[in-house]
Amino acid sequence: MSNGSMPAGRIGNLTIGRLIMGENQFSGWSHSRDLKYLRDLFKAYATEDRILETLALAEEAGINTIICSGSGYMKKHWNERGGHMQWIAQVHPKVNDLTTNIKQAIDNGAVGAYVQGGVGDSFVKGGRVDLLGEAVAFIKSQGVIAGIGGHSIQVPIAVEKAGIRPDFYMKTLHHGNYWSATPTEQRVDFNVDSGGAQDHDNIWSITPERTIDFMRNVTRPWIAFKVLAAGAIHPSEGFKYAFDNGADFICVGMFDFQVRENAIIARDAIAGAATRPRPWRA
Repeated sequence: MSNGSMPAGRIGNLTIGRLIMGENQFSGWSHSRDLKYLRDLFKAYATEDRILETLALAEEAGINTIICSGSGYMKKHWNERGGHMQWIAQVHPKVNDLTTNIKQAIDNGAVGAYVQGGVGDSFVKGGRVDLLGEAVAFIKSQGVIAGIGGHSIQVPIAVEKAGIRPDFYMKTLHHGNYWSATPTEQRVDFNVDSGGAQDHDNIWSITPERTIDFMRNVTRPWIAFKVLAAGAIHPSEGFKYAFDNGADFICVGMFDFQVRENAIIARDAIAGAATRPRPWRA
């Protein structure tokens, strides 16, 4: 039984639910801090059948879009299970080959593509924001929506300054008020996965206030990710923080047993964000 429709916005010609499915729970990217077994646990739990069941549950809950790298289980979801989930591909263009990975994703059914956040960080840190512009131009030339990702706020700042016009941004957003967050004095830009400290793997938005302030004046749609700091923040808190502070969409990895509750929490958070300072941009 359906849990109801999900409030949606538009990016380009696509209608996208404001809660988007992420993929880390399927691929084993657990950001497990000091729990070394957790990646293997994720991979053992996420069998192909369970992934397909989770996608079906997501569609029943009103989630109509996933952001992920691969297409294998998406093809089975579409062709064998009759699913209709839209796929926005996370792509990893290289300095010496910007197009191969992008073209492969689009050929396999992606309705959009965005340059993965680590790649966006690397290009901007290396002074090659021009490569982001070339990647966006190529994605658009294929007839799908194009985005740019980043963990660092320097990514959208550099892209806006360069006059590049992606269809959307993927930018991290979560507060830092949780016990396992990297200590403030150890937070290093362009190094968010460790924050400069080897014993931390638990922060992806090191300057959330600056992100909120800058994105307030950005007119392109914003998909916020890592809104739960890899599970350190409860959805009822993380979803509200993201929508209240300007995100147009949130991308959240979730297991099958989390889907329905997350959809309910997201709908409530969206309804409660009516007076947020950044207008909805999608």
